[in-house]
This record gives sequence, structure tokens and C-alpha cells, in this order.
Amino acid sequence: MATKKILLLNSCSTCTRISNEIGVDESWEVQNIKENNIDEKTLDQLKAVYGSYEAVFSKRAMKYKSMGIKEKVSKDEDYKPLILEEYTFLKRPVIFVDDKVFVGNSKNTIAEVKASLGIDG
Repeated sequence: MATKKILLLNSCSTCTRISNEIGVDESWEVQNIKENNIDEKTLDQLKAVYGSYEAVFSKRAMKYKSMGIKEKVSKDEDYKPLILEEYTFLKRPVIFVDDKVFVGNSKNTIAEVKASLGIDG
């Protein structure tokens, strides 16, 4: 049986829609990042897969603009403490299926998740 985990924001309608699409149920480990943000080890794992912290950083987060972060970030390592301090800066959802990890809600990403789970369409 596949090991399945999803990091999401319970109040996010996109996360809820995707959870329903991919069949998240009691067999999944579900982590609400507002209550239990991503830990450093997991964030480092995402960086290893995606090549940078910036790749898993959400520039859509409201605080990104309000805090003027664009001007404060000069190198990739600057994103790490921001994500660890503020859950809204993590692109979501983050989905783990066995040894694969998927970040974000693009159609291609969700199609890859579905394929790894054996879900059609």
C-alpha cells in the first residue's frame, strides 16, 4: 500500500478541491500547515527535489507583497527561514506518494499526482 501524505491549508478551497480529486481519506496522513507548519527536514527534502527553496515558495501569498519580501530576498537561502516562519509562504498543497513529492496546484502537477496514484484523468 502506498505511503500518502498531504500538507495543505484547511481553509484553502483549492486544497480542498484537490484533496477530493485525488481521494484523500483516512489512509492519508493529512497535515494542516496552519496548525503544524512544514519542518526544516521536510523543507530541505523539497529543495533537494525541486532544486531551490524559491521553487516551493508561494509568491501569491498576501504577505509576500505586504511585507516587501521581493526587495529583501537576494539569494535562494533567504526563502528558507521565511517558509519556516510563515506557513502561507509554502506553495500548496505538498503531496507525498511513496518516494515522490509534488508541490503546487498546477494542472500538470495534479495530473502527475493522479498518475502516481493510478487515478484516471
